[in-house]
Amino acid sequence: MAESLAELHPVGRDMDLAREALVRMRPVLDDATLAGDQPVTITVAGGPDAIVVPKSVLDLLVRVLGSLSAGEGITVVPAHAELTTQQAADILNVSRPHLVKLLAEGLIEYRTVGTHRRVLAQSLVDYMKADDQRRRAAAAELTGLGQEMSLI
Repeated sequence: MAESLAELHPVGRDMDLAREALVRMRPVLDDATLAGDQPVTITVAGGPDAIVVPKSVLDLLVRVLGSLSAGEGITVVPAHAELTTQQAADILNVSRPHLVKLLAEGLIEYRTVGTHRRVLAQSLVDYMKADDQRRRAAAAELTGLGQEMSLI
């Protein structure tokens, strides 16, 4: 629930530090010698040893740094976490009543605990992916119609 969410909002020098780290880490991800899921070794200043992490962790860290350097806060939610309707609405950036409507329409899976709804984080991610696909398809259709009508 709430304890499974990790929020981070950049303040002060955090944005500059994130930007500096991002500039130094991006070339590592672009390195053609790193195959698919090959582990990556990182070193932490002041730490005694290098740390080996999956490349996917570095990919995620670069995405986090990108958001922080742009002044955007981030929320990390484990896929298995159960969210309240308010937490889920906040992640979707919609009102709680709108989220409840999406739940009632069956667009997002949930379960009830007593009188409260709980949304599995993975269900929310699945909805966001499907919604993104619907938006892209609609945009492509509008572009096609605009081209047919010689508007574009």
